[in-house]
Amino acid sequence: MNVECRAGHTYPERPVAFTWDGERHRVEMILAEWRTPEQKVFRVRTEQGAVFELAYEFSRSIWQAKPDGEPNPNHENTKAQRKTNPF
Repeated sequence: MNVECRAGHTYPERPVAFTWDGERHRVEMILAEWRTPEQKVFRVRTEQGAVFELAYEFSRSIWQAKPDGEPNPNHENTKAQRKTNPF
């Protein structure tokens, strides 16, 4: 899994994009972040409105991702992609 991050005095500081299921997703907003002794976790919303948890495991220097629910139906990009039935 590939995650693009901003890094200041520590890594990872802030994810800006990641590849999931062969598709690149840009991070629109970090909804939450926390750290445990083993990892740093970011709950993010993508430009498409999907929510993911991105976790960086310190000991193995690897990222893991998991989708966290369905895309937000009120997100602008999700609305634009939604098809409506006229009947």
